[in-house]
Amino acid sequence: MSSPSLPLRVLNLATQGANIGGTMLIVGLVLMICIDVLGRNLFGTPLPGVPEMVSLSIVAIVFLQVPQALKAGRLTQSDAVITTLRSRAPRAANLLEIVFEILGLLVIGAILYAHWPILVKAFTRNDFVGAVGNFTMPTWPAKLMIMIGGTLLALQFLARIIQRVTRGAIE
Repeated sequence: MSSPSLPLRVLNLATQGANIGGTMLIVGLVLMICIDVLGRNLFGTPLPGVPEMVSLSIVAIVFLQVPQALKAGRLTQSDAVITTLRSRAPRAANLLEIVFEILGLLVIGAILYAHWPILVKAFTRNDFVGAVGNFTMPTWPAKLMIMIGGTLLALQFLARIIQRVTRGAIE
């Protein structure tokens, strides 16, 4: 078994970094929600902006962590058909998985294509969530995380397709 090529190693490191970033966002949200709950119950003062930060962060977390789920083979799917097909017709199973990965690449490509102008607009117009004077937060960092995670997901789909075509299977 040969080691992965340099571009694949870089992609895998970037994917792992995004996954770690998503995990750190989860930890930050947990701490922030705990502080908010304590502030509400002990001092009658909630932490400003928690609902806004949570709503922006959840989507960013999903996009940052889904490339690692695909890389690790943990992306949610029904395995009944593919498992049976692998044991009876491995080539057909491989072809079916290539089709799935091409469709995944096309879907995430469409999402990225549609999301790019939204990111640019959020950055150039300085879009924010919250109430002026109470709490405001720019939306572009969360939208940028969606682009980063989506790009990594597209590249992971592409890497899987290339590996299946060149080697016939994912290592």
